[in-house]
Amino acid sequence: MVVAEIKNYTLNFGPQHPAAHGVLRLVLELDGEVVVRADPHIGLLHRATEKLAETRTWIQSVPYMDRLDYVSMMANEHAYCMAIERMLGLEVPIRAQYIRVMFDEITRILNHLLNIGTHALDVGAMAMVLYTFREREDLMDAYEAVSGARMHAAYYRPGGVYRDLPDRMPQYEVSKWKKAAEVKEWNENRQGSLLDFLEDFTNRFPTYCDEYETLLTDNRIWKQRLVGVGVVSPERALQMGFTGAMLRGSGVEWDLRKKQPYEVYDRMEFDVPVGVTGDSYDRYLVRMEEMRQSNRIVKQCIDWLRKNPGPVISDNHKVAPPARENMKSNMEELIHHFKLFTEGMHVPAGEAYAAIEHPKGEFGVYLISDGANKPYRMKLRAPGYAHLAALDEMGKGHMIADAVTIIGTMDVVFGEIDR
Repeated sequence: MVVAEIKNYTLNFGPQHPAAHGVLRLVLELDGEVVVRADPHIGLLHRATEKLAETRTWIQSVPYMDRLDYVSMMANEHAYCMAIERMLGLEVPIRAQYIRVMFDEITRILNHLLNIGTHALDVGAMAMVLYTFREREDLMDAYEAVSGARMHAAYYRPGGVYRDLPDRMPQYEVSKWKKAAEVKEWNENRQGSLLDFLEDFTNRFPTYCDEYETLLTDNRIWKQRLVGVGVVSPERALQMGFTGAMLRGSGVEWDLRKKQPYEVYDRMEFDVPVGVTGDSYDRYLVRMEEMRQSNRIVKQCIDWLRKNPGPVISDNHKVAPPARENMKSNMEELIHHFKLFTEGMHVPAGEAYAAIEHPKGEFGVYLISDGANKPYRMKLRAPGYAHLAALDEMGKGHMIADAVTIIGTMDVVFGEIDR
């Protein structure tokens, strides 16, 4: 009698799978349709950011930060600038701190909108991503208004931010594709300053969150695909180095904005949402509530920024360039400008680690300086890296379709993982 030999089947998931969220090559060992082992292979996108930083001046590495997690651009810049400021012992003007906090929270909303939209798309809900991208468009316009770029802003600088908030918003213009009546309607909330535009957005945003909840939260297919999938206990979440929504989804109330406040977060009123069961559905709920809390923080920042004008970057001209009109009329300022833009700043020898509550978790930058005009070493602590390492444990015993749900709930972006 011949007994059929049953073997496990090894399957490549990605690297160009639409649910891979970047170039993830996931080697799945399958028993039928059940995942026995999940082995994430990384390195297909390796960008050598940490090495490149050693050959660039301190300021030239700021735009590299944007390209790490290319969904949370300004948040990455923030940790990098904070690490440099710690080594320099540099005081950041209070207005710049409020602007940074406001844009960190705008970035958190941008990140979660993309995550919730694409996660829904991964598990089969087509319409969701169209709604979330509608709101991302408004926030991208805010990015563009302050920096000139929709994504890679390079807006945060050591010592503050590049420039103050603009007094006017870019307007839509009539063309052969856009009729005058449409353009007038689109430009209605763009008549004032950036703060007016953002205030209008924060007033509208809770209603949009309600729309997302109507589409997803009690949707029975969404719940069937997420509830009980990828459960992580609070103890395991801590052991595996989870941070951000992944850790809070498991019921651990850890948020650097509350526990180790930086900039002006200690002046902000907001709540830290936590999950109960530690499954994919809880993590979705945590991110939904985080967007509402970010909206609250943005409102508080707008209110303060309206009432308190002031400088937005350090007046130390060894770090930040002098004002342009001064540079054109004063020899000292011209020399500062020339030295800063040719040689760059010199950071005293030493080391510093700065971490922020990035939309995905704790994003840390560890810098070592030998006193030169460029870093001696840079090491990044990317939150997604630790989360991806848990994929094997979270995926075991689930179906192939659940592997997609788990990748979606991790909110991974490969720029920071393959840094």
